[in-house]
Amino acid sequence: MTASVAIRDLSISFGLAKVLPNVSFDVAPGECFGLVGESGSGKSTVLRCLSMLTDFWTGAITIDGRNLRDLPVKERCRMLQMVFQDPYGSLHPRQSVRTVLAEPLRIHGLDRREERMQQAMVDVGLPVDFLDRFPHQLSGGQRQRVAIARALILEPQLLLLDEPTSALDVSVQAEILNLLQRLRAERGFTYIMVTHDLAVVDHMCDRFAVMLHGEITEILPTSAIQGNGATHPYARELIGASLEYEGAGKASAA
Repeated sequence: MTASVAIRDLSISFGLAKVLPNVSFDVAPGECFGLVGESGSGKSTVLRCLSMLTDFWTGAITIDGRNLRDLPVKERCRMLQMVFQDPYGSLHPRQSVRTVLAEPLRIHGLDRREERMQQAMVDVGLPVDFLDRFPHQLSGGQRQRVAIARALILEPQLLLLDEPTSALDVSVQAEILNLLQRLRAERGFTYIMVTHDLAVVDHMCDRFAVMLHGEITEILPTSAIQGNGATHPYARELIGASLEYEGAGKASAA
């Protein structure tokens, strides 16, 4: 259940502003690939293009060698799913968890719906009786688990993760990251993860791209974080700042 991704010369403009000039990178099957950079660097825009939430981009995106634009909508939704940053905003406040999970199953005409919903809850570490709860009855971490369950229920090959823990309490962030890591190990998912936190990249990713003003400055293995193996000045500065922050945190904890 893995997918390769190839992006070539991805470009998009909003009015006169060119947000992504020409972005190109590859993601191997089963890899977790990170996109990092400051706010406004274009990270989330890449995911929105990949998910076709924004569809007026130019360039080429292929998944397992198939052109993204040529995929029928239903097939594309089965192949890739997205987990958003805000679990408070991504779930309908008046829909129960059962309704949230049942809707994609109904749209795609899948059988054994109750069994699939229960299994999705088990997969993300939630009690099955939470199916009848509403978002306001759940904590932030539980809501994000429901959002992950919704993404998993169609058994996709590729998960797009847009800052999946940044809206959560620090104590809950590690739980969600460990959940995503476990699911990838068990299912072999391919992940593309947007984050501003290099500690998350270090924990989750195999490689990562550093973005600045819509362009990729450098693509690095995660091992380059410790010791700052970047060569581009901005990438070196970003990693250096993260290492300094991490070092200060360790010193204050001691």
